[in-house]
Amino acid sequence: MSKIAVVYWSGTGNTEAMAYAVADGAKNAGADAVVFTASEFDRDKLSEFDGVAFGCPSMGSEELEDSEFQPMFESCKPKLKGVKTALFGSYGWGDGEWMRNWSEDTVNSGAVMAADFVICNEAPDDDAVKACKALGASLVK
Repeated sequence: MSKIAVVYWSGTGNTEAMAYAVADGAKNAGADAVVFTASEFDRDKLSEFDGVAFGCPSMGSEELEDSEFQPMFESCKPKLKGVKTALFGSYGWGDGEWMRNWSEDTVNSGAVMAADFVICNEAPDDDAVKACKALGASLVK
């Protein structure tokens, strides 16, 4: 059985809702999925999992949340080489630039992207929840 970590930061609850949908998708595909907030996860935990999904909303001028999420993610990057990874998050403005930049940075760290990232504007609607569940399942395949 695959073991998947779903790690997120959420200010409004939108990215948190996405995280639980990603975890549901991984569980429905037969994995053991564990959800963590960014403050509960660190690079040493990466080795306990077969794959990881990171979720963070767009903040400021389309960037990752910088007090908890960004430092945690930066510490994980050196250990992402060859790790099946997925990205997700919500936004309230802009066009998704933060996610495109984050995805490129993640690929450049050597991570193996399980699927294209999932983003949604504000709270996830039914289509976004479905996409998050598919993202979680992609980590198990």
